[in-house]
Amino acid sequence: MPPDPVVWLEGTLRPATDARIMPHDRGFTLSDGVYETLRAESGRILHADRHLARLHDGAALLGIPIRHSDAELVEAMTQVLAASDLCAAAIRITLTRGPALRGIMPPRNPTPTLVIAATPLPIPAPARLVIATKTRRNEFSPLSRIKSLSMLDSIIARMEAERAGADDAILLNTQGRVAEATAANVFARIGGQWITPPLEDGALPGIARGLALEQGRVREAPIAPEALLAADALRLVNALVEREAFL
Repeated sequence: MPPDPVVWLEGTLRPATDARIMPHDRGFTLSDGVYETLRAESGRILHADRHLARLHDGAALLGIPIRHSDAELVEAMTQVLAASDLCAAAIRITLTRGPALRGIMPPRNPTPTLVIAATPLPIPAPARLVIATKTRRNEFSPLSRIKSLSMLDSIIARMEAERAGADDAILLNTQGRVAEATAANVFARIGGQWITPPLEDGALPGIARGLALEQGRVREAPIAPEALLAADALRLVNALVEREAFL
């Protein structure tokens, strides 16, 4: 029987049931924060340096200080894996601005909240897709470049997919071009080449996406919905899984 979930909360390992977040934490009240999801295999955390660099980028954009060194965060993730008795896992780092009085303007000297948790890896399975019509990805927003806690557009699109009997949805940007899926980058094989939307079209700078570009396995190019529908093959790619997909 697996042990009860354990989390790392601001320097301390504790049972998840004992973890406490303040009711006026801005992550809870305003989605004021960022997160990262990492993959661990055989107890080893994959590409931690890249994920932590993106965490720093997102925190810097929002002006949220990170009070722990990268080495401390890696050690914390390792502790959570061991305490959870997981060798292969999805690790999530959640960073919020912390508790504050009511209002939009952030406090001058925030006390951030940082939580690390781990769960078993999802099992990859082929995904049936729809193109979302209820919402779009705003490629002009700086939030399109970071892992913001605000996932409401993705939630709306995923609910639309479920109503249509599908597993996931493709989000178009404000210009009607393909941006990404609700929690993954999109790879499409078009004319014998694997293509992924550019960041300028609203694609998140995914870690697995960046590695694929560096390795020459995929190239960036705008993708129209019509081209996506006619693609030879589709894949949804993120740090945890790579899934075959079809429209």
